[in-house]
Amino acid sequence: MIQTIRVMSLNEKDDMKGLSIKTELNGEVSSVRTSRLYRLEGIDRKNASILAKKLLAEPINQEFSINKPIIKNGTQKVEIAYKPGVMNPEVASIIKAARDLGIKLKAADSSWEYYFFGKLNKDEINKIVEKLNLLNKTVEYIVEKEPQTLLIKGKVGLTKIIPLKNMNDEELLLLSKDKLFLNLEEMKIIQNYFRKIKRDPTDCELETLAQTWSEHCAHKTFKAKIISDGKVKKPLIERIKKEALKHDKNIVSAFIDNSGVMDFYDGMSICGKVETHNSPSAIEPYGGAMTGSGGVFRDVLGTGLGAKTIASTDIFCFARPDLPEKKLPPGCLAPDYLLKRVVYGVRDYGNRMGIPTNNGSVHFHNDFRAKPTIIVGAYGIIPKKLAQKGKPKVGDLVIAVGGRTGRDGIHGNTFASAEMTERTIDVHSSAVQIGNAIEEKRMFDAIIEARDKGFIRAIQDCGAGGFSSAIGEMGERIGVRVDLSLAPLKYQGLSPWEIWVSESQERMILAIPKNKLNKFTKICQKYNTEMAKLGVFDGSKKLRIYYRKELVAHLDMNFLHNGLPQRIMKAKKPVGKINKEKILKTPKTQRDWINTLEKVLSHGNVCSKEPIVRLYDHTVQGTNALTSFTGEFMDGPSDAAVMRPILKKPYGMIISHGLNPVLNNIDPYNGSIWAAVEALSNYVAAGGDYRQASLINNYIWPFPDDESLWSLDKSVDGVVEIMRRFKIPVISGKDRLSSTYRGPKGEVIKIPPVLCMSVFGKISDVAKTVSSDFKKENSVIYLAGKLDTNAMGGSIYYDTNGLIGSRVPPSDLNLLPRLFTSIYNSVQKNKILSVHDISEGGIVVSLFEMCAGGNLGADIKIPQKEKTDNFLFNETAGCFLIELENDKIAKSVFKNIPNIKLGSTKRVGLVSVEQGGKKIFEADIKRLKKVWKKPMEKLFS
Repeated sequence: MIQTIRVMSLNEKDDMKGLSIKTELNGEVSSVRTSRLYRLEGIDRKNASILAKKLLAEPINQEFSINKPIIKNGTQKVEIAYKPGVMNPEVASIIKAARDLGIKLKAADSSWEYYFFGKLNKDEINKIVEKLNLLNKTVEYIVEKEPQTLLIKGKVGLTKIIPLKNMNDEELLLLSKDKLFLNLEEMKIIQNYFRKIKRDPTDCELETLAQTWSEHCAHKTFKAKIISDGKVKKPLIERIKKEALKHDKNIVSAFIDNSGVMDFYDGMSICGKVETHNSPSAIEPYGGAMTGSGGVFRDVLGTGLGAKTIASTDIFCFARPDLPEKKLPPGCLAPDYLLKRVVYGVRDYGNRMGIPTNNGSVHFHNDFRAKPTIIVGAYGIIPKKLAQKGKPKVGDLVIAVGGRTGRDGIHGNTFASAEMTERTIDVHSSAVQIGNAIEEKRMFDAIIEARDKGFIRAIQDCGAGGFSSAIGEMGERIGVRVDLSLAPLKYQGLSPWEIWVSESQERMILAIPKNKLNKFTKICQKYNTEMAKLGVFDGSKKLRIYYRKELVAHLDMNFLHNGLPQRIMKAKKPVGKINKEKILKTPKTQRDWINTLEKVLSHGNVCSKEPIVRLYDHTVQGTNALTSFTGEFMDGPSDAAVMRPILKKPYGMIISHGLNPVLNNIDPYNGSIWAAVEALSNYVAAGGDYRQASLINNYIWPFPDDESLWSLDKSVDGVVEIMRRFKIPVISGKDRLSSTYRGPKGEVIKIPPVLCMSVFGKISDVAKTVSSDFKKENSVIYLAGKLDTNAMGGSIYYDTNGLIGSRVPPSDLNLLPRLFTSIYNSVQKNKILSVHDISEGGIVVSLFEMCAGGNLGADIKIPQKEKTDNFLFNETAGCFLIELENDKIAKSVFKNIPNIKLGSTKRVGLVSVEQGGKKIFEADIKRLKKVWKKPMEKLFS
């Protein structure tokens, strides 16, 4: 029998969820109330009452009912729940807490009820549900009738033999479509393999090959031979690795593990990994973002023999929140809904894990309206002696640790390798799931203790492809035998191939020596994390998968991992309309100037993201030495995160990043240089020495047709050039080459190509860093670096005037190493009061943010020769505004460095701009602050 408990706030003013909905409806209803509904199976009403009182309801401000409505006056009610089989992270905690109270549940579930007051019929309520996106049909449904049971029952599906050997080309492609995502050449190679061994494949074998050979896992484009402009070029990944490994003084491990590892202090090393979760987030943003964070946290845990995750980053690209509904392509979710749900997903996972989210950014461009870009990163720390990737030995046990396996996440990796269509949200809804941060936290703690006690031989995250990728990769050189019937399941009824490729979250695979199993088991029991022995690394060099006594897959490891052919791909420079540079009319009056400045400050790519950042716990673990916001009122944005991962030590770690998708649409080579220089500039602006840093590159690109491949090729050339000029390596990265949408009427939407460059490194003393806020009045302000004020392409100023431009502002790569070193040395000698790099919005935005943080004003003078608006709004990366005590100190800081004295700070909260003895405008900082903060406050109020 199921006991149904409803819990709601005693007073309407405490029902924040209901009040928020009422506010959004703006008078359409008189009131909205919400209740949390719990269904508990396997207990009587007496025990339900105990759980309601002691676990589910707070007596101070909540009431509950059991097996009856909590509101009885005939209002319209809608109940929304996760679909059966979708991971509900609350359930495990309810069952565990009930057990701690001595009550054993067979099953549990939770949902939300919404009560709408007013003269509304059912159709009107359904329209409200749709309007407010209260229901995500991908993972949720409206409960129309009470379920008879919460238990999902089913028989194990039979393993199917797929008649592949005699298929023609058309049949091979039909088999691959919407499931395997392999091309005809790849399908024919698989066909020939099975013809050679004189049998047809099982469904499990085909799924294993599709997973291993997917673009997501095999990086086929990055490993391909490239023909560009008639010239044969080495594969993209080969060019990156070759240059990176020339600069290996800080490298501990690169390109061979789940994250890149670099040297730290006192026998420790630090590691970093940045990933994307674009496809899942496009159809279920909350679950997609959660599992994106959870997955990259596990990448850090899966580094060496297990690193501790100490930081999280998040970078998002969406269409503008005010995108008209008619411009939203079929099968796509509204950008304001995507933004909110992604932010909440990252918040809930990081906060619950106790991992600070202390660096990130949000970007807007309407060509992300079909598919957003969701980038998540994680950083960790590990003893250097444990930082090399482990290798299983013959006889080691295959151990699964963490969450149970369900149907959620199936085909996630192959789905992520494909273009998006209007059908994606329906066809691939099983590829998305909801993460469980508490489950992952328990597993993390158990693994770190086991690592410290020497129980782990090797470790791998069950990410894309689940057991298939984790066990398959670990056993590549040694061979492995697995029995899938031993895997703990969320519910019965999964076929063996579904268990094998499921991407259910919060799972790791470990290689444990047999003689360590009992001790490892006790650690798992201590942390209440489940573990299971699935098989053994057997030395056969074969992949043998059983379900009990049935052999469901038997593949040669060499063919599985090396049988994929190298692609030969042609890159072609796009031929099309050239964006001509237009000379804008410079604003004339003070009102014109202030209007222009307010448009720039309120632009989505410039405005304050504080309402988002405040949702994240960016100080948990107590390691932050430079918080996300700084200054007198703690609302001036910092350029980078500075952390002290070992609290008793002075040394620290700096994390930063840079990207600007618009620039890659104009010039992918210089746009990529810009992104890398921006990342390094942020790092240097916080007081970092770029020579003690490493890079991570992430490419999120449209599907690689000839033209997109050309821009990708140029982007990689830019990254290689950055490594060559600065003599620092890329040590980790990832590519996602599927961000193209094809609509039902043939429309094609490509995202602006995204190169996200991340930088992380070490600093000997976190006290020798600097923040961006102005520190005192009457100090001097200098511009350091070379602005190219004739290059305004992709600038926010141009965008607010409906222009794009043709020239990306180039950075002087000959100058920048000297400039960066000069800033670092000056910070170490306490010569610099504050520094802020110049990026989106230009000098005037950087100046405003420094004033806003310091609660000070500034007087500046623009050089007479400069075009006023171009000078103020130019976005040349690698330039800085620097606050110094006086001009004498400036001379020692800027030896052989191009610089311009702009002016000075002042107590009065005004920013005043002059040129040629004439005041151009004077603006009030407090008013500008309101404009700058308003866009995100409106969305996240």
